[in-house]
Amino acid sequence: MAQVESALSVEVDESWKSDPWLGVFPPLIAKQDDPYALLARLREYDPINETPIGLWRLTRYEDVVRMLREVPSGVRFADGSIFGSAQSPNESLPGKFILQQDAPNHTRLRKLMSVAFRPRATERLRARTEEIVSEQIDGILERGSMDVISDLALPVPSTVICEMMGVPSADRAKFAEWTSAATHLLAALLSEPAVVKRGLAAAGELAAYFTELIGERRRSPREDILSDLVRAEEDGDRLTGEELLSQAIGLLIAGFETTIGLIGNGVHALLRNPDQLRLLEADPSLIAGTVEECLRYDGPIMLTVRITREDTPMGDKVIPANRAVVCLLAAANHDPAHFRDPDTFDICRADNDHLSFGGGAHFCLGAHLARMETQVAIGALVRRVRGLELAGDDRTWGSSLFRVLGKLPVGFAGAR
Repeated sequence: MAQVESALSVEVDESWKSDPWLGVFPPLIAKQDDPYALLARLREYDPINETPIGLWRLTRYEDVVRMLREVPSGVRFADGSIFGSAQSPNESLPGKFILQQDAPNHTRLRKLMSVAFRPRATERLRARTEEIVSEQIDGILERGSMDVISDLALPVPSTVICEMMGVPSADRAKFAEWTSAATHLLAALLSEPAVVKRGLAAAGELAAYFTELIGERRRSPREDILSDLVRAEEDGDRLTGEELLSQAIGLLIAGFETTIGLIGNGVHALLRNPDQLRLLEADPSLIAGTVEECLRYDGPIMLTVRITREDTPMGDKVIPANRAVVCLLAAANHDPAHFRDPDTFDICRADNDHLSFGGGAHFCLGAHLARMETQVAIGALVRRVRGLELAGDDRTWGSSLFRVLGKLPVGFAGAR
């Protein structure tokens, strides 16, 4: 009886309504085991809301799409500052990275950098990605044990981006630590001082490392993205030294930190939904749709920020000009007004127009690469390993700002 009363008290508990953040604090939401229930509650109670610090939040699919694709907005305030960020010691990260630039500079940088990430260029990497994945799965089967993160989700994208950029794979462990810490500079305003301090130190390490590596590429160019950036030129335009350093660091962070989360969260979703795992085992051609559903259902990037350029009517409210607006992508991806049974993991879901790569001018430059790597990694795992199952449910979240697992132990019966 006491248990029933306790359950009922939790069910009717509305103390969250007195919380100025309504139970959803951005830096913490990514590490909740089930953030989607909290986001659904916020979406139902106050879908367009202003927080105590003047930050606005959008939770409905229609509103998020409108902000990303239609509303005049950018990523910088009118005075040129960036919401929530902290500069590294040399002021190159993150302020000059492409994701934190508005037009016309953003347009210029994207044009210079886009060649390496076009679909055709990404597909040329598929064979090498398959080799890397095969090597990792060979090791898993030989050992007879697996942690999805350390044995697959981390080594695959980190090796691919290191090879693409011409960065020694032997330094991968250092990058994993530095990039994870540096992500918190994107939300420094809402982070603990100690976390920001670690992020700044990591950014300094990354800057020193890439300054030396860029110097080497200037002296001896190779066939890699870093060399391409050094000599990047379009209509007489080139990257400045600071721009080059910032793009190199930013690409490394974006190139594997989020894909670790996508692969890890995707495997977790499949194992928590064995009927869907069996569907994929029976029909490997479903892998592309599976990855899209992994992106929608539990993607690594839960939000993105835009700054309004003018007073913006949104629903029954008006967001003033020059205000930061958090587009809660994770809430939009679970909006029942747009997705049927949004909390159901369905790898055969049709018309899966999720927002996990953002939208508008800042649509993720590496979307094709992330999709390809995840298709190869999860597809090979399901084809080659028999009897996959969670070894308990003791997944551990990593130290990144993003929704990225630190550990995911998995059991299996053997090779197929």
